[in-house]
Amino acid sequence: MALIVQKYGGTSVANPERIRNVARRVARYKAMGHQVVVVVSAMSGETNKLIGLAKELMAEPDPRELDMIISTGEQVTIGLTALALIELGIKAKSYTGAQVKILTDNAYTKARILNIDQHNLKVDLDAGYVCVVAGFQGEDENGNITTLGRGGSDTTGVALAAALGADECQIYTDVDGVYTTDPRVVPEARRLKSITFEEMLELASQGSKVLQIRSVEFAGKYKVKLRVLSSFEEEGDGTLITFEEEDNMEQPIISGIAFNRDEAKITVLGVPDKPGIAYQILGPIADANIDVDMIIQNTGADGTTDFTFTVHKNEMNKALNILRDKVQGHIGAREISGDDKIAKVSVVGVGMRSHVGIASQMFRTLAEEGINIQMISTSEIKIAVVVDEKYLELAVRVLHKAFELEAA
Repeated sequence: MALIVQKYGGTSVANPERIRNVARRVARYKAMGHQVVVVVSAMSGETNKLIGLAKELMAEPDPRELDMIISTGEQVTIGLTALALIELGIKAKSYTGAQVKILTDNAYTKARILNIDQHNLKVDLDAGYVCVVAGFQGEDENGNITTLGRGGSDTTGVALAAALGADECQIYTDVDGVYTTDPRVVPEARRLKSITFEEMLELASQGSKVLQIRSVEFAGKYKVKLRVLSSFEEEGDGTLITFEEEDNMEQPIISGIAFNRDEAKITVLGVPDKPGIAYQILGPIADANIDVDMIIQNTGADGTTDFTFTVHKNEMNKALNILRDKVQGHIGAREISGDDKIAKVSVVGVGMRSHVGIASQMFRTLAEEGINIQMISTSEIKIAVVVDEKYLELAVRVLHKAFELEAA
């Protein structure tokens, strides 16, 4: 008998019939003698609908009240899923994040999990129940409802698997695994049988939508065995995210290509080139809980420097207002500007460690298509570039072909 955590996304529970399909799948695992915890998202489109309602009343909704509103989507789904299981004769019980006692900080709309009290779940699992848990939510130390940010149900699933010591965490989505890139952009994209946590973390952080980055971080930190599967297929092994790199480091050099349309570029021109200037620019941004991704700095001969960084597109105006109100006059910046017509493309692979020339091949491929590179960021197993958004899909296609990712 194994303890399995299964997470189902919004498309997997989009309507009553799909919820019945989830219940039938869970029932099969239960019939095998396994203990099962089911984590569900809100029904497809429900969270956006709730956000839209909030914005009809307040252009920038109060974060605490917004979490109160959008957390209800998952509460509906857990009740419906529990009903579907009970109808099949399976003992089931639904839990909100608060009922599980998922403790988070109080960073509303993007809270982080601090602790999970697994006692209630273990008691019910031992009593033969399937526990159906609301993803995406928890509560802070004062009992306020919090949400974990977009894709937070993945994080809930992996965190619960870690807390319970689960044998496997299965992430069910509308795709049957992790692909070399998005098949909607490159039809020749190939499903990977396995991928390392390191590669998956890079792909997630660079824009791959299959898994939420914090869920991969959790899985890697707590050694949770993770598998991505399709809820629309009865059979299939999906993609296993492993802790071990392949014995044969010669192939593949590149495992996948990720891209992100949701970033914006902010440039601060003509600031003094002196110690502390980066902190003076980015400190207020961090204080506003705005995540910064890529950063470049160019020093000119006149003793000034230009500073460029990227943030989420939805937070560009907020970041620009902070810089203009609190930073520009203080540091003497000549100009501050933003550009939300960019995209990021990244090639990822542990094989980079043992191969040279990956960057030059990437840059040559883009140059041959007339695609200008605006920013570059690298790690040991990743090269990311920022390009004009109109070239995004072309860049992904030509890089996928250049690195022969369609080959088995």
